[in-house]
Amino acid sequence: MNTFRITTLSAALLALAACATTPPPTSQIAVANAALAHAVAAGSVEYAPAEMALARDKMTRANGALAAGKNDEALTLAQQVALDAQVAEAKAESEKARKSAVALQDAARALREEMARKPK
Repeated sequence: MNTFRITTLSAALLALAACATTPPPTSQIAVANAALAHAVAAGSVEYAPAEMALARDKMTRANGALAAGKNDEALTLAQQVALDAQVAEAKAESEKARKSAVALQDAARALREEMARKPK
């Protein structure tokens, strides 16, 4: 009877452990890849190269963790990739807006100078 209880308890614990494992985070990996692609399209490679390098490194590590069956690690890294890519995209958008503002200020200054000239 004692052996039966131990076997039953062991089976129950194994069943609980199987339920507790994290499933492969394929959708989070896809979201992270999409976030990277969106950041690249926004010009992040040019305007936020350090952030993009960090995000791409984490994406490589997330794919490696997924392939190794380390689903918890892959999930964490995929979530970080999505956030890092969003930061890179925001930085790129900010830098592009800053450059546009500078160009607009230069154009306005040139226009004021042209208007201030005395006609001949």
